[in-house]
Amino acid sequence: MGRLGHHDVQLLRRELRGPDRHQVFAYLAGRGYRVPVGTSVVLMPLRHPMDAAIQSRSIGRLTGHPTVLGLGAATPDFVAGLHGKPYDSPRDTCVAYLREVRRLLGPEDDNGAVRLPALPHPGVETGLGVLRPTLARAAGQVADAAISWMTPHGYVQDTLLPAMAEGAAEAGRPVPRLVTVVHAAVNRPHRSPYRLAYTAARAHLAGPHYSDMLRRAGLRVHHSHPAIGARALVDAGVFLYGTAQEIAAGLAEYDRAGVDEVVVNVAGVYSDHGREDAVRDLQDILTAYREAEN
Repeated sequence: MGRLGHHDVQLLRRELRGPDRHQVFAYLAGRGYRVPVGTSVVLMPLRHPMDAAIQSRSIGRLTGHPTVLGLGAATPDFVAGLHGKPYDSPRDTCVAYLREVRRLLGPEDDNGAVRLPALPHPGVETGLGVLRPTLARAAGQVADAAISWMTPHGYVQDTLLPAMAEGAAEAGRPVPRLVTVVHAAVNRPHRSPYRLAYTAARAHLAGPHYSDMLRRAGLRVHHSHPAIGARALVDAGVFLYGTAQEIAAGLAEYDRAGVDEVVVNVAGVYSDHGREDAVRDLQDILTAYREAEN
């Protein structure tokens, strides 16, 4: 076990401050909420591929729906803090990890390799967290889905999707679908968009890899100044703030850019104003989006 830096300590606290997400999904399924679920993302250093495969197919069995197992490599310092040294190649590790999960979930054979015993389930999609072209190409090669956070729609269209297509062409397989997580909050009295963006994204904005991605997309940010980064997210429309109709229009831009699924993230509202306000924002945003589609 190595020593974690400040940013990685914050990352670990965020990952572990609540119940394990798979157990939450199982609890909700037991309460009767059997809906499709997925992770975006589970950090690979925290979970062995065997455990990831067991957990994800179990959730599919309990919910009755295919599960998306979204995985992320974490930062080199985070990996070193848990395993003694960083991955020799994060890209190669991601590819090998996803292939191992897929193998474990595959049919049993008699070649002596350890596999999971057969268990009927609706299926597991393997997803890979992507911010920059290298992992986007890796997702194209091995993943069922690529999952991005805080990625502007223009950057998705011009950088991530072409890299995914390159990786898929190299592997001779279809391009994975792209899932993008978008922060949003409805403009209501006594709310500050900059405050909400900082609350929701400060841990990611303090990560050099997120700052690098955002700079590639044209934003003026630096990981040492997450508060300034939060303002940049709002001003550039990466953190969507406004009426529910304005937010719906912003989400539609991701559809036009080629994103297959958008995850609306109201974490800032949830943290600063509570669950009821967060649910109300989600309801208003999704209603406005449906109305705009019709």
